[in-house]
Amino acid sequence: QVRLVESGGGLVQPGGSLRLSCEASGFTLEGYAMGWFRQAPGKERQFVAHITWSGSSTDYADSVKGRFTISRDNAKNTAYLQMNSLKPEDTAVYYCAVRRAGGDRNPNRWGYWGQGTQVTVSS
Repeated sequence: QVRLVESGGGLVQPGGSLRLSCEASGFTLEGYAMGWFRQAPGKERQFVAHITWSGSSTDYADSVKGRFTISRDNAKNTAYLQMNSLKPEDTAVYYCAVRRAGGDRNPNRWGYWGQGTQVTVSS
């Protein structure tokens, strides 16, 4: 069975940092892009970042560019999202996703999702 499990969320003050992890099991990620999306209450799920299988190409939403870094360790079937200089508007549930071939900014184009991890940025 396909399973994605996010971890690393929590409460952090503005300007702080968190690192999210997403571990996949039940299938190999070979050839799959991995991505991160987030959803705040009453808001649509929005794109955060994605990375290709090889890790040679990444994409970021303008709102997080320069602050967040996506990476992956294919040997561990794991993706990461390093989040620095966090702002209150970053508060959301963060979801990991995987997709065959390259990445996409549209969440509807992603096939598998984790359960999400809560990130709260507040003083």
